[in-house]
Amino acid sequence: MVDLFRFHDRADGGRRLAAQLSDYAGRSDVIVLGLPRGGLVVAHEVAIALNAPLDVFPVRKLGVPGHPELAMGAVAGGGIEVLNREVLAELALSNAAVREVAARERLELERREDLYRGNRPAPVVRGRVVILVDDGLATGSTMQAALLALRQQEPARLVAAVPVGAREACEQLAASADQVVCIIMPEPFRAVGLWYEDFDQTTDEEVRRRLLAHQSAVEASQESHDREPIGAFDAPDER
Repeated sequence: MVDLFRFHDRADGGRRLAAQLSDYAGRSDVIVLGLPRGGLVVAHEVAIALNAPLDVFPVRKLGVPGHPELAMGAVAGGGIEVLNREVLAELALSNAAVREVAARERLELERREDLYRGNRPAPVVRGRVVILVDDGLATGSTMQAALLALRQQEPARLVAAVPVGAREACEQLAASADQVVCIIMPEPFRAVGLWYEDFDQTTDEEVRRRLLAHQSAVEASQESHDREPIGAFDAPDER
């Protein structure tokens, strides 16, 4: 059993998470997707360690009116919506209140798609191993919505990966993911941020910067490979 500990920051969580995913390193069929914003920082470190492509997969939490930190569900692309029926029942929220929050968050989802990806097309995941990364799981609603949306695109394998999560949330994801990787599941859990020494909010600009940096590194590596000179063992026989 892993001893309970805190991660220094999201990048540290990503590097430690990558060590748990080493079986996927160097595979051409793997792609790493990060949930913005904080999950993209973790995903960036995972993608670097696995030498895999990186992209973003926007999903929006549906916060309870008046208590936005409390998730009552989440929305993702493709019309996917996941609702936490226990929270809705406990707070007696009306359908109208839920629909209002969902409509607002779908607008934000579209804004982030445009901001992070611009003119780049969404990544093709059909037939690939998709490693979906977030910085942590509390209720799991956001990750669940993302997994359902991705499953519609017929990936070969869906892996949900986080540095830390509530045990119940991680276990529930097993029905939607082919594999769930969570380094620690502390009890009591309380909140994701408690398990990081530095849990400052990630900005849109940092998400864009990390995506562009990874894309540039991949392109530079490809160009270097294309220019690689023929080795002595490949040279034509001149005798």
